[in-house]
Amino acid sequence: MGKTTGFMEYERIDEGYEPVDKRLKNYKEFVIALNDEQAKIQGARCMDCGTPFCNNGCPVNNIIPDFNDLVYHQDWKSAITVLHSTNNFPEFTGRICPAPCEAACTLNINDDPIGIKSIEHAIIDRAWEEGWVKPMPAKVKTGKKVAVIGAGPAGMAAAQQLARVGHDVTLFEKNDRIGGLLRYGIPDFKMEKSHIDKRAEQLVAEGVKIRTSVFVGAAKDGLGKDSKVTNWAKETVTPEQLQKEFDAVLLTGGAEQSRDLPVPGRDLDGIHFAMEFLPQQNKINAGDKLKGQIRADGKHVIVIGGGDTGSDCVGTSNRHGAASVTQFELMPMPPEQENKPLVWPYWPTKLRTSSSHEEGCEREFAIATKEFIGEKGKVTALKTVRIEMKDGKLTEVPGTEQVLKADLVLLAMGFVSPVAAVLEAFGVDKDARGNARASTDFMGGYATSVDKVFAAGDMRRGQSLVVWAIREGRQAARSVDEFLMGISELPR
Repeated sequence: MGKTTGFMEYERIDEGYEPVDKRLKNYKEFVIALNDEQAKIQGARCMDCGTPFCNNGCPVNNIIPDFNDLVYHQDWKSAITVLHSTNNFPEFTGRICPAPCEAACTLNINDDPIGIKSIEHAIIDRAWEEGWVKPMPAKVKTGKKVAVIGAGPAGMAAAQQLARVGHDVTLFEKNDRIGGLLRYGIPDFKMEKSHIDKRAEQLVAEGVKIRTSVFVGAAKDGLGKDSKVTNWAKETVTPEQLQKEFDAVLLTGGAEQSRDLPVPGRDLDGIHFAMEFLPQQNKINAGDKLKGQIRADGKHVIVIGGGDTGSDCVGTSNRHGAASVTQFELMPMPPEQENKPLVWPYWPTKLRTSSSHEEGCEREFAIATKEFIGEKGKVTALKTVRIEMKDGKLTEVPGTEQVLKADLVLLAMGFVSPVAAVLEAFGVDKDARGNARASTDFMGGYATSVDKVFAAGDMRRGQSLVVWAIREGRQAARSVDEFLMGISELPR
């Protein structure tokens, strides 16, 4: 693959960023993608591995050495064919996937890995520019009808796969637009929503019926107003209606139940879940009118949670014009460089600095919030304490309590489960974490305890990455097709 001696001749080339002062003025993407020559050099670095660990490191099992080699030879059209064979939406993963494939790259044992994510980004952007991404409607219809509930990446991938083999697919979404957390969680500066819109057009051209602003649940749940995460639906459809009208139902909703922080003062104004804060800005960017938007202008912002969602809150707060932004992480600061011989080819724990951190942020590690302090019903500060790992448990360090000023607190500590109303309405069994119980066995995979009802993505496995959502959507589509037809030619 690539150039035989390329990995010895060429260094890794990372994608660039626009200057901080320029990108903070808007919500547009600011990554400077590789040009053709740079992508070719990165493809040249791919080694002729006996076992390409990158394939297994990638949840959708992208055929990475093949498309690296094709880019090295500048055969871009064949490269997108190879990439699309395993990944329905590489423009999503090429922008926001953390790239576990690169961690598994053989070259990563003692050098910088291949820029696989940047190559993927370059391939799909070139494909859209050249008009190579076209609808692929089924030539023969099966007469079978499938309802897919939840139009995030898992639901979109499943709907596309099922439509392409001839099923009549209806994709239900309780928001006013499809995309799930890609639409109303990921900030526009990381992924502009035009990418979702183009795929929505492709889905429709392939025969998928998209119904937005529809909440699927029991009639007593009303219009889905149990969730502050998303736009309230305007219509309710019951499981009984779907099970009567469709031959199979696939649940692909997201893990939207945010993890809370039940400490004294939690009810003060100015304390919000990240998924109350982030979607509002995305809706404003889309041209919607909102009253009472949560803003960080001139405020001292504290983000509790050290992951990607917290980083997104940092970037959005800086674009609002926050006076200061501080991000808390419960765990101790990880090493800047992992012990590669110990952890390769697995995803390493190491210090990761995002583009949002570089835009302005204080990062505090090994810190816990003990109390929210307020005046006149509004949060003004946090009481914190340092913690350390002792005997396998996080323990407070005596004498380390302090009070930090805060006008806005954003809780970004992850998600615990899907919204329970949907699973309870269908009556499916749940696992210990509140997700739909469904195995991934080769035969009958992704089937729930209820006949004709399947589950995939965050609804089944819990909070995860966009690339895992696409994988589960694709695999569940195969299981649904097999259930309906007795055999399936869809890839697993």
